Amino acid sequence: MKFLDLAKVYIRSGGGGGGCVSFRREKFIEFGGPDGGDGGNGGSVWAEAVPGLNTLIDFRYQQHFFAKNGQPGMGSQRTGKTGDDIVLRVPVGTEILEDDEETLIADLTEPGQRVLLAKGGNGGWGNMQFKSSTNRAPSRANPGQEGVERTIWLRLKLIADAGLVGLPNAGKSTFLAATSNARPKIADYPFTTLVPNLGVVGVDGKEFVLADIPGLIEGASEGRGLGDQFLGHVERCAVLLHLVDGTSSTITRDYRTIVAELEAYGHGLADKPRITALNKADALDAKTLSTRRRALEKASGGQVFVLSAATGKGVTEVLRALWAEIRDERAEPEEDAPWQP
Repeated sequence: MKFLDLAKVYIRSGGGGGGCVSFRREKFIEFGGPDGGDGGNGGSVWAEAVPGLNTLIDFRYQQHFFAKNGQPGMGSQRTGKTGDDIVLRVPVGTEILEDDEETLIADLTEPGQRVLLAKGGNGGWGNMQFKSSTNRAPSRANPGQEGVERTIWLRLKLIADAGLVGLPNAGKSTFLAATSNARPKIADYPFTTLVPNLGVVGVDGKEFVLADIPGLIEGASEGRGLGDQFLGHVERCAVLLHLVDGTSSTITRDYRTIVAELEAYGHGLADKPRITALNKADALDAKTLSTRRRALEKASGGQVFVLSAATGKGVTEVLRALWAEIRDERAEPEEDAPWQP
């Protein structure tokens, strides 16, 4: 299945059916009277977040969604049928925006969450509604209310607890594959990852969702490489794992490049808790590894983990550090320690 995280959609609610002008005429009924029924309401357009979806690809092949009109009223006080609603089923984490791509209509972050995008028009009154003591035979009815037509944008931001960031070939996909059942594409050339990937990671009996996005390069905020179009998928994360390629000869420059791109992107990414880890430790000797770790600690101003996603060395410690940040974000209490006399 192809990945799509942005789609333009045209929607229109149904118009209400017109009221009916009708008079009762029956044999043996001395006094007739108005009996025109009301028109049915038009169908509405809804959006609903459903589990099991992680792409907006369905909206590439269908962009127009028009609800049914209500049927007009009929004689014998019969109300017209209400038009059927249309429900846009979108992945959890979908933002719905106005046509300007900036004004937020709704943010669907929970399964089953629904929002009304376009309300159907009301049906018109039939002439029986206008009957009064002074107007025994009204000959007018209301037309149905017109539907609402609008253009909206759907933008998907995946729901994940932690996100992976780093330069291309930093080992992000290898880390995700080593810690979860996800099977992202892995190769020895840049930009192997072209779309975000999600994996469920477990450590010490706890589970959380980890997101891997395509690698960033210098100037990504200006559209270079794959740009920063996928950074939105880590906006909701509680913590970021910044992987740095330990085999690179420009460790500090690589680190500062990613930090600069996060700051340029904005939306609070640069202020999120960030864990820095030096990857591919299995490819370095002890002396080189120690030197590059100290250089990275100086550049980051904090602790630097050392790991090898390929061999699994140091991975558990990093996962525990990620879980600690996620737990603090969720404000989950620690389990009580077993009592000891």
